[in-house]
Amino acid sequence: MYEPTESELASLRDWFTTYDALAAKGAVEEMADLAVFPMNLATDVSGGHAAVTQWNREQYVAAMAEVMGGGTAELEMTSERTPHFLTENLAVVVSEATMTVGGEVQRMTYADLMVRTADGWAFQSMIQGGWGADWPQAKRG
Repeated sequence: MYEPTESELASLRDWFTTYDALAAKGAVEEMADLAVFPMNLATDVSGGHAAVTQWNREQYVAAMAEVMGGGTAELEMTSERTPHFLTENLAVVVSEATMTVGGEVQRMTYADLMVRTADGWAFQSMIQGGWGADWPQAKRG
């Protein structure tokens, strides 16, 4: 098992701090700058199945713009992130998040595959329920 250094842990925490700040502003183009495309997405779909697909940058930006609107600053969100380093260049980060919107509390668990590039950390895969709806183009598991 790879044991990350404090510096490596800090660099990943810093990446998420930057991403969260961009999300709060609804800066989806800048959020996309922090990803590697095509991006893998694993989620669930209606009918009780999982599905996987790939998003290009344009698909990611469109999806994020739709769900984030003007940003997430008006919702209260807390996240506890647990990174699992596979190597010094690959990490899976599991997030336990709580969102409060209009007094309604929602809890969710999701994961991101983080890859270290020449420019620093980037996310390459999202694993999160609720994105699938009815994707005819997705491969169902």
